[in-house]
Amino acid sequence: MRSHPGKSSKVAASPLLSSPRHAPWWHAANALLVLGVAALGACGKRNEAPPPPRPVVTMIVHPDGGGVSPVYPGDIQARYATPLSFRVNGKIIERSVRLGDSVKPGQTLARLDPADFEKNAASAQAQLDAAQHRLVFAKQQLDRDIAQSAANLVARAQLEQTQDAYASAAAQREAAQQQLALSSNQLRYTRIVADHAGVITAENADTGQNVQAGQPVYQLAWTGDVDVVCDLPERAVAALHTGDAAQVTLGALPGRHYTARLRELAAAADPQSRTWRARLTLEHPDADVRLGMTANVAFAAPSEANGPPAFTVPSTALFHDGAAPAVWVVHAPDNVLQLRRVSVTRYDARTITVAQGLRDGETIVLQGVHTVHAGEQVHPIAPLHPEDFAS
Repeated sequence: MRSHPGKSSKVAASPLLSSPRHAPWWHAANALLVLGVAALGACGKRNEAPPPPRPVVTMIVHPDGGGVSPVYPGDIQARYATPLSFRVNGKIIERSVRLGDSVKPGQTLARLDPADFEKNAASAQAQLDAAQHRLVFAKQQLDRDIAQSAANLVARAQLEQTQDAYASAAAQREAAQQQLALSSNQLRYTRIVADHAGVITAENADTGQNVQAGQPVYQLAWTGDVDVVCDLPERAVAALHTGDAAQVTLGALPGRHYTARLRELAAAADPQSRTWRARLTLEHPDADVRLGMTANVAFAAPSEANGPPAFTVPSTALFHDGAAPAVWVVHAPDNVLQLRRVSVTRYDARTITVAQGLRDGETIVLQGVHTVHAGEQVHPIAPLHPEDFAS
């Protein structure tokens, strides 16, 4: 049986018989499959629980109770400190004290080789003895000539010559006495003797060294008044006057506060640093205050009474927003973090003083400031050991 060529071509071109993917039921099945997968994904998202808020150590800030006072670094110095030196040239043969030793008035601190000065003193003594003998002889001769002149036994001219010889002998003896005194002083100058009680703060020459007159050998800080020395910027000088009070704290003695009075303010600025040197007298220093300790000086200016409140917070709370200092503030009631810039006026070993950027009663993050981010919800908790964050 022969097939009809026209019918066979029509059957091959039919879309229902050429491929199952082109069938309508195939498209419907694909649509149902996609809808089912989407529904399963949506169910999985609804079942996933959000992460709990991160616990962070926080504190509630309160103002310190006063305005912000500028704080300037300084150090503890003796009011009087003098270099000690020999008043003659020579070679050091002995040093009796060392750096940090306490000395008393009249104590010998160092000696030069005295051999040459002893010889000069001996020579001056011999010259004085000779001048004394010539003066005695001239006096005897003058007494004889005066007696003989009264009896007209000697000429008037001879008596005048005898008087001149006596005056010359007396002058020579006076010169010899002064020379002996000078030689004795030079011999005494071969020793450095402390003229005040104090502490040796520097050594500038060693045993066996040849030194010139006036060359420093020691630096002596006198016992007595103690000064706090600091350098002030131009903006602080105009508001200060001699006698103004200041609060002083020492880094080596945390928790202690001392009162000082401005004693001296430089009349001109240092040409290099452009700062003014200020010297304050420390009132009632105790035995723990030692020379050379670093100090922080805060002047209590009257104009600062109405200034912004200051907040002292642990230094662990300090973060940064670009180049500016900042802290993380926890906003209630949702406890979301916000990074806020602050103005820091003072940096201490364990605390910082914030002048602007905080308000009373706000909560800030104390620990882990580098592990949180803005907009994060947290769970505030108090520190386990609050004393670790005390100033």
